[in-house]
Order: sequence, then structure tokens, then C-alpha cells
Amino acid sequence: MNVLRRISENHLAMAGAAVVALLFFVAVFAPWLAPYDHSAFDSAEILQPPSARHLLGTDGIGRDVLSRMIYGARVSLLVGFVSVGIACLIGVPLGAIAGYFGGIIDSVIMRFVDIMLCFPSFFLILAVIAFLDPSIWNIMIVIGITSWMGVCRLVRAEFLSLRERDFMVAARGLGAGPVKIIFMHGLPNALAPVFVAFILGVAGAILTESALSFLGIGVPPPNPSWGNILTEGKSTIQVAWWLSVCPGVAILITVLGYNLLGEGLRDVLDPRLKTKR
Repeated sequence: MNVLRRISENHLAMAGAAVVALLFFVAVFAPWLAPYDHSAFDSAEILQPPSARHLLGTDGIGRDVLSRMIYGARVSLLVGFVSVGIACLIGVPLGAIAGYFGGIIDSVIMRFVDIMLCFPSFFLILAVIAFLDPSIWNIMIVIGITSWMGVCRLVRAEFLSLRERDFMVAARGLGAGPVKIIFMHGLPNALAPVFVAFILGVAGAILTESALSFLGIGVPPPNPSWGNILTEGKSTIQVAWWLSVCPGVAILITVLGYNLLGEGLRDVLDPRLKTKR
């Protein structure tokens, strides 16, 4: 309850939480909120500007942009959470093992992390996707397996400080095995910064998916994505500005909301920041 009270008093966290809650609401209730079928087109309504009939206009084949934006929120949230979840499933155990055992195990894992960090993440994603069929699931998996290194280093740093704490030493003294100590005693005390990193990672994953879709190698059409709506607007920006402005603003607000929530939660959950103030 004390944590919830501190979160409610943090304006950054509450502003970000409001944006995230709104996005969840839109994504969950998309079939009821969308005024039209997101894939239905009308050749008589091509590139119509925003109006009472189509609040955000129509695209190059007469589809309602607002409906596609609403369903695009589903894609963005799905990609963000699943890909970051995959990254955490890889990074958290590896970081915990490296930080707890240290020595040669730590060196091997961290050198592998360093090798992965040598490759620019976006170009590594492009290289992998070039050999795969275009699919939303492939996008999520590739983003996840190329973005776990930061979580791994974060968890390792937490375990380096936790492994000599009294409760960890006591657990070893009572005969608990490494697996039990890591997952029953260590991880519950290292999850606060991981949760913050998860929230911030969702914003990065949404940006990556939008960039890939904009380049034409992300979510395949006719599935709506904010990135591929931007692609449609690229060639008609002088006559159909809404195709570029609407998804661009949606991406901006979404990423800003997650970043505000993540920064606010870090202020609330990290006691070291309080001691500096």
C-alpha cells in the first residue's frame, strides 16, 4: 500500500499510467470502438480528409484510418509485451546465474553479452528477418532475442550486491542449493529494477516494430500497424497528411507514456535515488 501511495503521488508515473491504461482500453475494446471494419475498403472514399464520416480520413484504397489505428494499438501492445517478455526470459536467468556464481561462469556469460552488444541491434534484427517469412510472431521473437542483454547486465549487477547479504548467506548456511537461493531468495529482491526495465523496454520494442513495418519488413499487410500506416502515407504526404500525422502522433504518445511510467516507477522503487535527494 505504501508503494501504491508513492506511485499515486508521483506525477510522472500517473501521467504515464493514464496513457498506458488508455491504450489497453483501446486495444481490448477495439471491435466495439472501431467505427468500421479495419480491412473494409471503399473505392469511392479514397484519400478522404478527416470529416464527420471518417474522423481521421481514409487511406489509398478507402479504408478508415481511425479503425486501422485502433486495431494497430493491439499490434503495438502485443509486440511490445511479448518481445520484452522473451527478452526477460533470456536475460533474467543468465544475469542471475552470472551475478550469483561469479568467476569463470560470470566471465563467459558477460563476454557473450559483450559480443552481442557489438552488433547494432536494429541491423541485427534486419539481418535475421531477411531470412524469415514476414510474420508478427517472427517480429516478436527476433526483437526479444536481440534485446535481452540490458536486462541480463541489470540482473547481474543486482545479484552481485545481493549474494553477500545476510539472508543469502543464511540460506547457503542452511544448506539451500544454488537454484533455490537464486529463484526463491535472490530474484524476488531483484525484480523491482527488472520491472522498470520491462516497462521501458516495451516502448523500445514498439518503436522497433514501427520502424520495421515502415520499412516494409514488419507486420505484413493487410494487418494494421502504425508503422505500415506511416508507409502508406509516405508517398502521399502532400495530399494526405493525416496518413503520416495520425500514426506518428500515436507512436509519440505511446512511447512517451511508457517512458514516463518507467521513469516514475524508477523514482518510486529505487531507494538509492531517494538517498541522493
